[in-house]
Amino acid sequence: MVDNPYNIGLDRNPANHHPLTPLTFLERAATVFPDHTAIVHGALRRDYRDFYARSRRLASALAQTGIGRGDTVSVLLPNVPAMLECHYGVPMSGAVLHSINTRLDAATIAFQLDHAMSRVVIVDTEFLPLLRQALDLATVSPLIVTSDDPEFAGGPVPADGLDYEAFLAGGDPDFAWLMPQDEWDAISINYTSGTTGDPKGVVSHHRGAYLLAQGNALTTAMAKHAVYLWTLPMFHCNGWCFPWTMSAVIGTHVCLRQVRAEPIWSALAERGVTHLCGAPIVMSLLIGAPAGVRRDLGRSVQFMTAAAPPPEKVLSDMKDAGFEVTHLYGLTETYGPAVVNDWHSDWSDLPPARQAALKARQGVRYLPLEGLDVLDPDTMQPVPRDGQTIGEVMFRGNVVMKGYFRNAKATEEAFRGGWFHSGDLGVIHPDGYIQLKDRSKDIIISGGENISSIEVEEALYRHPAVAVCAVVAMPDEKWGERPCAFVELAPDGQADDAALLAWCRAHLAPYKIPARIVFMPIPRTSTGKIQKFALRDKAREMASAAGQLASVRAPVAS
Repeated sequence: MVDNPYNIGLDRNPANHHPLTPLTFLERAATVFPDHTAIVHGALRRDYRDFYARSRRLASALAQTGIGRGDTVSVLLPNVPAMLECHYGVPMSGAVLHSINTRLDAATIAFQLDHAMSRVVIVDTEFLPLLRQALDLATVSPLIVTSDDPEFAGGPVPADGLDYEAFLAGGDPDFAWLMPQDEWDAISINYTSGTTGDPKGVVSHHRGAYLLAQGNALTTAMAKHAVYLWTLPMFHCNGWCFPWTMSAVIGTHVCLRQVRAEPIWSALAERGVTHLCGAPIVMSLLIGAPAGVRRDLGRSVQFMTAAAPPPEKVLSDMKDAGFEVTHLYGLTETYGPAVVNDWHSDWSDLPPARQAALKARQGVRYLPLEGLDVLDPDTMQPVPRDGQTIGEVMFRGNVVMKGYFRNAKATEEAFRGGWFHSGDLGVIHPDGYIQLKDRSKDIIISGGENISSIEVEEALYRHPAVAVCAVVAMPDEKWGERPCAFVELAPDGQADDAALLAWCRAHLAPYKIPARIVFMPIPRTSTGKIQKFALRDKAREMASAAGQLASVRAPVAS
């Protein structure tokens, strides 16, 4: 075989090839626009010069403790400046960033710390008690660095380990931070919700983060110096890569410790916010705010949402309030959103109901995603583009994870046939737009959080009075979805809904607790398999019925 003549004598070298990494976005922003405001948090203002210096101090301080390439640094932080600094400073030390969901229970956090082999944990004082509980259950003994946020109004918490500001002060602001040796090097690890057993550690690389961060800017039409409001938790897929996107456009992060209507509307009006992301609950917060809280923005603000598609009325109310809503879709394994409902201008002339139907579709691939299709998972062939034939949504390309950390079997299964298997079931329309029809393994998305129905069922099954149970998603006006549990009691079982809810509170994170406990015979197929589709229908009926009691009790068949 003859070599390509354009390759002969034209090799990669330091002059023409550099590993792609989003860390260079911050270096460029600090060099070109050092005085531009990078971060706003309450009364705090931090420019790009300071943002970059503090991130380098963090990398230096971590290196002084022995942290280097391949080590894991975990963070248990809300949407505060320290979280943004960790998205740069941790990988600048060569380490891998592990962002922990602050809403998890101690046992799950302990599993993640052990599985990721965490060597350092940077924790906000609000979550220090939670971390202590987790460390009591874990086998690792990481160094603790405690961050005290002035915006936390929960009262003083006795600190453990080192103080974050003192830790940074010991670092070098001119630290020669580490570029990845290869753009395939890991930049972060994020854990799935553990829908079928223990959570899986999704490993992301520098190349994918670099590409998706730029893809965000292109997809959301971000202009230079855009202003982004942090209503999306940064622990979700590294904030969908927006911590890195904003440095690429030399934008401003407006941090928000708690997602509440008043500070959101204040930031929108007073900080010049141009973009924000959030689950449907954030839209409900915005349009449901009282007149004294809502503001007349006098401009259009871009709002990116995922999870369940917004109802027609919510879309209409959001538009009236000054928001342009774009529906995105993705998974932790795709760095967050990798699919966008790209809107055609002529669709805006259609009747509102038709527009809402089009908005409900997940859409087409992001620019940095090379492949998106709906395939038959058995034959690996594309399903007809008829908007009716259901298959599995699959991805391939540079913004798909490296794989699952320390789990070769799950990685092999996820990449079977040369595609990433999302586990989500959907259809593809004649125009190439995909639309989800169901979620495999019955994942419930509540307020943007993934809840495993199996995990809730397992908790209920541990109660001695429960013989059979099944958990499905129930539509919820505020949260999008909440778990609804259907229960058959054992012949001698004695329990009411209050007892089972108390049991769930003792065994589950608060957001996983069922909205309703329904006592009734659970429908099964002839082979004994629970008919969850029938239970989903029942849950939808109950959600739409006015004045429904919190618990519905029916006789259990003997």
